[in-house]
Amino acid sequence: MSKKTFPESELIINADGSCFHLHLKPEQLADRIILVGDPARVNTVADHFDSKEWTLPLRQALRACEGEGNGLVGAAPRGCPAKRNAPVSNNEGEEAMLLENTPLTQAALKHFGLPRSPFVDDVQSRDDVFQSRGARYARAALMDAASNGGFIAIVGESGAGKTTLVEELEERVRDEGRDILIIRPYVLGMEASDRKGKTLKAAQIAEAIVAALDPQARLRQSPQARFRQMHDLLKASRRAGRRHLLVIDEAHCLPIATLKHLKRFLELKDGLRRLIGIALVAQPELRALLVSQNPEVREVMQRCEIVALDPLDSELEAYLAHKFARFDLKPEQVFEKDAFDAMRQRLIHTPRGAKPGTGVSTCFPLAVHNLVCRAMNAAAQVGWPKVDAQCVLGA
Repeated sequence: MSKKTFPESELIINADGSCFHLHLKPEQLADRIILVGDPARVNTVADHFDSKEWTLPLRQALRACEGEGNGLVGAAPRGCPAKRNAPVSNNEGEEAMLLENTPLTQAALKHFGLPRSPFVDDVQSRDDVFQSRGARYARAALMDAASNGGFIAIVGESGAGKTTLVEELEERVRDEGRDILIIRPYVLGMEASDRKGKTLKAAQIAEAIVAALDPQARLRQSPQARFRQMHDLLKASRRAGRRHLLVIDEAHCLPIATLKHLKRFLELKDGLRRLIGIALVAQPELRALLVSQNPEVREVMQRCEIVALDPLDSELEAYLAHKFARFDLKPEQVFEKDAFDAMRQRLIHTPRGAKPGTGVSTCFPLAVHNLVCRAMNAAAQVGWPKVDAQCVLGA
């Protein structure tokens, strides 16, 4: 039987000559391919080979194994080892930015000589915070907003490290003995509209400020009296030398009306001295709102500096070195050199329908953690001493 060859125009070929997604090369395809359907059966089939020529981890809960047995030469897909101790995803369209949470297995911890995962409870002091270039700028911008009454928005994808930067600011203020009061209203049930949850209104922000400045104060009943009470407390505190920073988490869920009102909080002064700075912590939806042509947010957009947290990308090696240094491990003890470029490649997200080459990097800490855990689990499962590109691309 003659083999059919697909023209290159119908296939996406990787730089190493393998087929995109499966990462198989032409010489790795056998004359007979056994498709067993349920991944739970494939181990049994592959174990009947008298000899195995190669084993290759693939993507999306697959693994290929070629061998010979009983007069047949065949290739059987096998369950991916990276998925054995985690829920198997049957979603062929899984996006890099949506990698499921994957813990390191006990086998992987033992294989790499780790007492526990480097990515669980990994930030317990300021020294544990990795200072990327973007994080250093955001860190400085937060302190400046607190000290000089600025208005900024820290914007980044989920898992980019936004909340960690605010927590590091709180630690820094305490460690350095700075007289800065950081006020963080609770946003546990906050949504952009009352149909989905509870909106955060200006009156509730004023209540949070009053409570932070004077926990024993009785709130005035009327809105006018309450705002006057807040203003008087801010002036008295500022005259005593204290600075104030209002931090609103999940700010992409703020209703437009509250966004507009924040500008009025910013304009509270004692003479020429601004009384409070504002820092919004949000996902990219806030940036899209602020740069829109919506006239309702024009005044906010003109005053708010947007500080975007960029993906790690070129700093990926340094980031992982920082994480593993806490366990006296160097990256070269865990990863082959080709693993890092494979991680960057794996964490490129191309939206459906987008043109080739228009992908966006999602190489943010949380996505990196999940991908590295999956790759380390895979390497431990097949007994490879280090994580290489095949492990990463197959995770």
